[in-house]
Amino acid sequence: MHRNAPTRDIDEARLTVTPPKQQAAGVTAVTVALERAVEEMGVVRTARTLARVNQQHGFDCPGCAWPEPTGHRRPAEFCENGAKAVAEEATLRTVTPEFFAAHSIADLSGKSGYWLGQQGRLTHPMVLRPGDTHYAPISWDDAYRLIAETLRGLDSPDEALFYTSGRTANETAFLYQLLVRSFGTNNLPDCSNMCHESSGTALTGSIGIGKGSVSIDDFERADLIVVAGQNPGTNHPRMLSALQKAKAAGARVIAVNPLPETGLLGFRDPQTVKGFTTGVAIADDFLQIRLGGDMALFQGLAKLLFEAEDRAPGTVVDHAFVDAHTAGFAEYEKQCRAVDLAIVEEATGLSREQLARTAGMLAESRSTIVCWAMGLTQQRHGVATIEEITNLLLLRGMIGKPGAGVCPVRGHSNVQGDRTMGIWEQMPEPFLAALDSEFGITSPRRHGYDTVDAIRAMRDGRAKVFVGMGGNFVSATPDTEVTEAGLRSCALTVQVSTKLNRSHVVHGHTALILPTLGRTDADLGPDGRKQQVSVEDSMSMVHLSTGRLTPVSDDLRSEVAIVCELAAELFGPEHPVPWARLRADYDLIRDAIGRVVPGCADYNTKVRRHNGFQLPHPPRDAREFRTATGKANFAVNELHWLPVPEGRLILQSLRSHDQYNTTIYGLDDRYRGIHNGRKVILVNAADITALGFADGDLVDVISEWADGDRRVTGFRIVGYSTPRGNAAAYYPETNPLVPLDHVAERSNTPVSKAVTVRLEPHVHMPAAAS
Repeated sequence: MHRNAPTRDIDEARLTVTPPKQQAAGVTAVTVALERAVEEMGVVRTARTLARVNQQHGFDCPGCAWPEPTGHRRPAEFCENGAKAVAEEATLRTVTPEFFAAHSIADLSGKSGYWLGQQGRLTHPMVLRPGDTHYAPISWDDAYRLIAETLRGLDSPDEALFYTSGRTANETAFLYQLLVRSFGTNNLPDCSNMCHESSGTALTGSIGIGKGSVSIDDFERADLIVVAGQNPGTNHPRMLSALQKAKAAGARVIAVNPLPETGLLGFRDPQTVKGFTTGVAIADDFLQIRLGGDMALFQGLAKLLFEAEDRAPGTVVDHAFVDAHTAGFAEYEKQCRAVDLAIVEEATGLSREQLARTAGMLAESRSTIVCWAMGLTQQRHGVATIEEITNLLLLRGMIGKPGAGVCPVRGHSNVQGDRTMGIWEQMPEPFLAALDSEFGITSPRRHGYDTVDAIRAMRDGRAKVFVGMGGNFVSATPDTEVTEAGLRSCALTVQVSTKLNRSHVVHGHTALILPTLGRTDADLGPDGRKQQVSVEDSMSMVHLSTGRLTPVSDDLRSEVAIVCELAAELFGPEHPVPWARLRADYDLIRDAIGRVVPGCADYNTKVRRHNGFQLPHPPRDAREFRTATGKANFAVNELHWLPVPEGRLILQSLRSHDQYNTTIYGLDDRYRGIHNGRKVILVNAADITALGFADGDLVDVISEWADGDRRVTGFRIVGYSTPRGNAAAYYPETNPLVPLDHVAERSNTPVSKAVTVRLEPHVHMPAAAS
C-alpha cells in the first residue's frame, strides 16, 4: 500500500509562537511519535517496526549515536525523534519515475527541503543529462558505466570527491574507502569534518585517541556530569534517561548552554508511570554562558581549582596521576594561575559566585564526566576549548577511572564507525599499510580534501566529480551559495540516497540518483540470504543491525552492493580486490575489517555477542596514552572569547525539535514554542529593543565577513531567554550566513556557532508584473 505525500509546502505566514515548554518528553512525546509513525507507515507496519528499534536482534536507529544499555532493554528503546527517523525511512510513500516525469528540476528547485523529504522513498535509479529538464530512469548497469567512464576520464583521481554521511554502516564505509583508495585518492570528506573534527583533533593531541573515554555504564557511577554546548532533549533524547538514572544514583548535573534546554530542566520519562505525571529536574545548575565563552569558563574553573588546592594541599590536584601519566603540567599551571577572573566573568556572562560554585562541585567530585557537542566544536577556538576540558579532567585524574572521562556526544548513528573504518582524508600509515597488504593495492599517501577543502576545490575547478554516499551535502555545508555553485560546476554528481533532498536538485552537468536500502530494510544477498551490517555508537560499542522490512521497490540496492558493483565496473575483472565475493557475503568484509582495522581482531565473532563489543581505548583501559610524549598532554592555550561588536549579534545555528541534522520531520519546535514555520531568530528582549525592533518584526539577517556580506531574508524576531548579544536560528536556513573560510583553527570545522550578524528590516518586494 502506498500513501499520498503532502502537497502543501511551508507557509511562514502560518507561524505561531507560544511560551517555551517547561517539561520534555512525557505523554506528548509518545503521542507525537505514534501519530507521525502511523501517518507514514500505517498501524501494522508501525507496530512491527518500532518493536525492533535498538533491540539485540533488530536494527540500529538511523537517528543519533547514543548507545543502548548493556543490560535489560525496554520494549520501547527509542525516543520521539528516533521514532520520527524510523518513520521517515520506513514510510510507504514513494518517489517513482512517474513523480520525476511530473516534476521538472525547476519545479523541484522551488520546493523546500521539508517538502522534498516528505514525498517518500526513492524507487529507481535516475539520470539527468545536460540540457534535460527532468530526471529520467536509467538502468543500474548504465549508471555504473556512466560513473566509471567519467572517473577514468579525469586528469587525476584527485579531481573526484567521495563524500560520506554518518548513516552508512561499517561494512559500506570500509568498502567505500577501499574503492576510493584503489582509485588513487584520499578525497574522503565526511560529516565528521563538520561536527566532531574539533573533538578528534583535541583529544588525539591530549590523550592519544580522538574518541570519548566513557561507557554508558559510567553514567551511573559518576558523581558529577557536565553537559556543555549540547541539547540532549532535542538532539539525543535517550541521553535524558541515562542522566535520570545517574541522578537516581547520586550524581549531580551541570548544564552549560546559551539557551535553556527543556530536556535538562525538566524530563518526563514516558516509559515510567511517574513520567506520565511528574517531571524530574535533570540539571542541578544551569550556566547560561555567552557564545564563545566556553574556553574562558574552563580556564577560569582551573584557576579556582588551583586556588582550592592552595587552601587544602593534596585534596584537589591528583598529583599521583599527574606525575605518573601526564606531561606539560607546570606550564599549564602557570598559565591558569595567570587567568584574570574578571575577564572570565565578562567572556562568559557568569557571576563569580556561579564560577565558584561550579569549581566547588568539581573539587568535591570523585568521578566527573564532561559531555559536549556542536556548541563547542563549531567555534573558532573549538579545539583549544576541548583541550581545556581535557586539561581540567587530567588535573583531577579523571581519565581511566570508573564514572569519569571525556564524552563527545556524536550525532549521526554511525558517524564514529565511519572514521574507524577509514573514512578520513588523513588515515595514518599503519592503517594504509595494512589495507595494502590485505588487498594487494597501493593506497595514495598524500592527504585528501576534507569537507571545506572539497567545496573550495569545486569552487576553484580542481574537482569535477562529486559522489555522495548518503547525506544531504548541500543542506549540511556552510556558505550555501558557494557550495551550490561548486556542485553545479561539476561534470558529474552522484547521490546515493533513500529519499529526495536538496542535493538532488543542485546538480552537476550530469547527475545520478542511486536509490539504496535503509537501515530498516531487509538486505538480501544474490543468493537470497539475509545480510547484517554493523555500526559503532558514540561510546565505541560495535554491534549488528538487521533490517526486516520488505523494500518499497525491487530496484533498491544495498550500499554494499552499489560500492562493489561500481568498483567491478570501474576496475575490471583483474583488480585484486574480490568485489563480487564481498558483495555476496558480508562476513568476508568483516573478516577483512578484523585484519585491517586496529582493535577489530576477530570482528565477526565479537560483533555477534549479546551486546556486541567495545573497541579498545588505551587511556580508558590502562591509562596508556599513545601520544608523542607517551603521556597525556596538558595543552597551554591563550585565552580567546567573543566580544559583541556594537549594533551586532553573535548568531548560533541549531536544530528544531522536529528535525534531525538536515532532515525536517515537521514544523513544531514545541519545546521552544515555535509552530508551523522555521524562519525565526531568537533574540534577548533587551537586544530587540536596543536594536530598534519589536518582538514579531520581520528582518533580514546579514552576516559580516572580510569578503562581503551574506543575507537571508524574512525572519521573524522572537524574544527569548538568551544572553545579551547572542541570537539563535535554525539550519539549514541560516547556512548561507556561514562563510566558507570561517573555520575552527586546526580542525577546519565550519564555525556555525559564532557568526557576527546584523539585523535589517525586511522589505517585502512585490512580484514583477507578467
